[in-house]
Amino acid sequence: MPKTARYLLIGSTEAYSGKSATVLGIAHYLKAQGLDLGYGKPLGTCWSKDATSIEEDVQFVADVLHLPADRLQPTILALDEPTIQRRIRGDDRVDYPQALKKYLQMRGPDLVLLEGPANLEEGSLFDLSLRQVAEGVNARILLVARFHSLLIVGALISARRRLGDRLLGVLISDIPEDRFEEVKTTVQPYLEERGIPVFGLLPRSALLRSVSVGELVSQLKAEVLCRGDRLDLMVESLSIGAMNVNSALKYFRKGRNMAVVTGGDRTDIQLAALETSTQCLILTGQMPPSPAILNRAEDLEIPILSVDLDTLTTVEIVDRAFGKVRVKEPVKVEYICNSMAENFDAARLMTELGLEPAVTV
Repeated sequence: MPKTARYLLIGSTEAYSGKSATVLGIAHYLKAQGLDLGYGKPLGTCWSKDATSIEEDVQFVADVLHLPADRLQPTILALDEPTIQRRIRGDDRVDYPQALKKYLQMRGPDLVLLEGPANLEEGSLFDLSLRQVAEGVNARILLVARFHSLLIVGALISARRRLGDRLLGVLISDIPEDRFEEVKTTVQPYLEERGIPVFGLLPRSALLRSVSVGELVSQLKAEVLCRGDRLDLMVESLSIGAMNVNSALKYFRKGRNMAVVTGGDRTDIQLAALETSTQCLILTGQMPPSPAILNRAEDLEIPILSVDLDTLTTVEIVDRAFGKVRVKEPVKVEYICNSMAENFDAARLMTELGLEPAVTV
C-alpha cells in the first residue's frame, strides 16, 4: 500500500518574498535525488475566471516540474474580494479546515510541497492561516523572508513564537550585495543560536526583480507600435526622458536593461535611448514616433509602446511592477534553480524532513 505523503509548507512574512521560487528551487534539487513530489496551493490568489480550471500558479509549477495530475493538490479557496465579502456577510459557512483534510488522502509522493498564504495571517478569516494550514496537514513550515534591514531578526523571532515547533527553519531572500556578508556572519549565527535554522541566504537579483515588456504592456494597457515579437525582453530599471538630450545620454548610459518613458514628440530623447541599454520605449502623450525612430527600433529589435496615460501615472505603474510579478519566464526559473543550488542547504532540509535520496539501480 502506498505510503501517506509528508508535507512541507512554504510560507512567508510578506507578499512577493519568493515562495514560488523557493518551491521550484527545492523541487529541482529533490527531483534530482530521485524523489517523487507533489505540489499544491490551498489558498488561490491567482485564480482564473473559469472556476473549473486549475489555479494559475499551480499550473505553472506543475508544468515546470512536469508533475502529473495525480501529484497536484486542489486549491480549495479563491482568496478574492467576492469570497471575502460572502464570508463577512455570513453567506459562506464552509468548514475549510475540514476540506483541507482531503489533502491527507494523497498517497505515494515522498514529499508534497505546499505554497502558503502571503503572510502569517492571510487566510485567518477562513481558518486557513499559515499555522492553521500546517496543523491541518501536519506540515513543517519553511518561512521565506525578504531582507529589508536588521529588523528582520525581530520579525523572525516573533514568527518562531507564533509558529512554534511547526517552524522548520527560514530562508532569507533579496539580500543586497553590500549586506550579504553581514547577514551571513551576524544574522545567521544569531538566529541559529536561538533555535531558528537558516537554510539559505539568497542575494538580491536584478533579474528576479525584473519585469517582461509583455507584462508592462498588460499592466499599462499599452499599444505595441513595433517589435511585438520581442515582448519577452526583461526590464530591470526605469528611466524618464524629460531632460535635454546631452543630459539624457549621460543618464541613459548609466542604466541597464531599461524601460524609458518619454513623450511621443521627444525624437531626440527616443533616439538617445535606442542607442543605450534600452529594452523598450514607452511613449506618452498619444503622439506617434517618427518613421525614423520606428525604423531604428525595428533594426535594434526594441519594442515601442504607446500609452494613454500621463508620465507620472505611467512611471508609478511601471515602478510598482518591479519585484512584484510572478515567476513565469524560463530565464528566471533557470536562475532560481542555480541560485538555490548554490545558496540553499537542501541536503540539510532532507535530513530534517527524514528524506533519503532514492536508490538508483
